[in-house]
Amino acid sequence: MATHPLTVLVVGATGSIGRLVVAEAIARGHTVRALVRDRAKATQLLPADAELVTGDVTRPETLPDAVAGANAIVLTLGSFGTGSSSPETVDYAGVRNVLTALASLDRARPRVALMTSVGATTRSSGYGHLLEWKRRSERLVRASGLTYTIVRPGWFDLNGPDEHRLVFLQGDRRRSGGPADGTVARADIARVLVAALTAPEAAARTFELMTEQGSAPSDLGPLFAALDQDPPGSVDAVRDEANMPLADEPQRVRDDLEAVRARAAA
Repeated sequence: MATHPLTVLVVGATGSIGRLVVAEAIARGHTVRALVRDRAKATQLLPADAELVTGDVTRPETLPDAVAGANAIVLTLGSFGTGSSSPETVDYAGVRNVLTALASLDRARPRVALMTSVGATTRSSGYGHLLEWKRRSERLVRASGLTYTIVRPGWFDLNGPDEHRLVFLQGDRRRSGGPADGTVARADIARVLVAALTAPEAAARTFELMTEQGSAPSDLGPLFAALDQDPPGSVDAVRDEANMPLADEPQRVRDDLEAVRARAAA
């Protein structure tokens, strides 16, 4: 159980990871608020203990009420890949819109755990621009001035039944584009995201998450503590390859980043 229970907003709450985050946070004694677009669907998918709040990350006007009063936010956004659910509109702009909603509230300083993906710094992949938009969402979170942890999980649920020993890596050098980059159970991802909300050692850490043969540790603090923090003031993670210069980014992306930085400095 959590020593200091939080009010945790889960964004992406009805997704395959988000549902597990909701359950994990409740099991740890936190009050959980789930951002959902379809309340009827969410009622079927989420525990009765979760508070449902209707909103949509692509509709910024629906977000201030959702973020108000949250001590922590877990972002597990994932787009369908096209149309109104594209990597830019959901994986990236969804994070931007949540941060903007927070800025509209006085003294709102929740802790943030963002899930992106192993290979986030890969510039050429079979996923089009998905990974680039996820990396841009990371940059917004780092620039926000909030206490954060960014988790880049490997391939979901392709681990063996005896592979639950958590492995945290940095530098994002596994780029095969397949399970060889690392695998991890969805439940283990949820556990790490929720644990990061209350672990002082997890602050300002970005890491790749996968599992190997062995049992899951009971205390994640030493794993977080063994990681290097991201450089203060940097929008990129420690040891990430410098292969995405800000000067080459689309103007709208640079404008978003500057707006987030300005709010953090205000």
